[in-house]
Amino acid sequence: IGEWTIPGSRFPLETARDADEGSNSQLTYQLTSNPSFSLALKETPDGSQQPQLVLERALDREKQSSFDLILTALDCGEPMKSGTVQIRVNVTDANDNPPVFSKSVYEARVAENLPAGSLVLRVRATDADAGSNGVVSYSFGNVPDVVSTLFAVNSESGEIRTVGPLDFEEKRKYRFGVEATDGGGLTGDCQVQIDITDENDNAPEITILSLSSPVPEDAPVGTVVALLKVRDKDSGENGQVTCELSGEAPLSIVASSGGSYKVLVLVKALDREEVAFHELVLRASDGGDPARTGTARIHVTVLDANDNAPVFSQAEYTVRVPENVPVGSTLLTVTATDTDEGLNGYMKYS
Repeated sequence: IGEWTIPGSRFPLETARDADEGSNSQLTYQLTSNPSFSLALKETPDGSQQPQLVLERALDREKQSSFDLILTALDCGEPMKSGTVQIRVNVTDANDNPPVFSKSVYEARVAENLPAGSLVLRVRATDADAGSNGVVSYSFGNVPDVVSTLFAVNSESGEIRTVGPLDFEEKRKYRFGVEATDGGGLTGDCQVQIDITDENDNAPEITILSLSSPVPEDAPVGTVVALLKVRDKDSGENGQVTCELSGEAPLSIVASSGGSYKVLVLVKALDREEVAFHELVLRASDGGDPARTGTARIHVTVLDANDNAPVFSQAEYTVRVPENVPVGSTLLTVTATDTDEGLNGYMKYS
């Protein structure tokens, strides 16, 4: 009997036979008491009674899938004789139960850059129906394209695995729906939330926003030479950056209040005549384990200032000249040098 059968429906039962005659073969029937079923007797054209099983209330296969009843036939003889038969009612399933997930929300935390095919989590739904009505298949609901490019759900097992690279810096959390559908077309749904954890997969990036080069050699101490932006896309300790300068240039790093900008300033006077060109390497290291580093090369040319006077090769020149030397004769050549360059090092004598 199908569980969708309407109460009041009747089902004919087998009639008993009695080999006696007369009242000894006249039969009546009794059924064991059961709230779901009762017995009705239908008069047949030959005057006998046909037993019928009457459904008294709606069936639910998921609560009780079968019933065992005893039908007893009694004759009217003296002494009364009886015969019995067992009636087993099997309740046929109707697809009246949708799949039900074990959780309404499934959560998982996974590291970014997982290899494709890595297991993230498994969803599970059960269906109380039988047969194909209880067989569940899984699929994504109406999800954004980005979800289907990063994750896939196994229709049979409910396993959700990665199919594309996860990037914490691009998106830190995914939330989407998964549906379970049984063989009769009924569905259930749940929510899946996947949190992506950060890995130290990004090295610090150094951007030179401005650079004053050449720098006058008479620039005062504290002059800003360069403005740099230092950035690490990672988070937490993986994104905390420290900077250091290599080289013996008279420059120092000063951090801005925001922390992401660095200023290079003069910490001592320049002298072009000693060093006319400075090459520095700025190294930025994050706090990951192992740490990642980024570098930038900074070239600073020192611009000459007229800070050096001409210097004669001798402090005093002595020359002996005959008294009758002709006018216009060269008596002596003096030389002076100036360590400055350009016009600052060009000299005139007087």
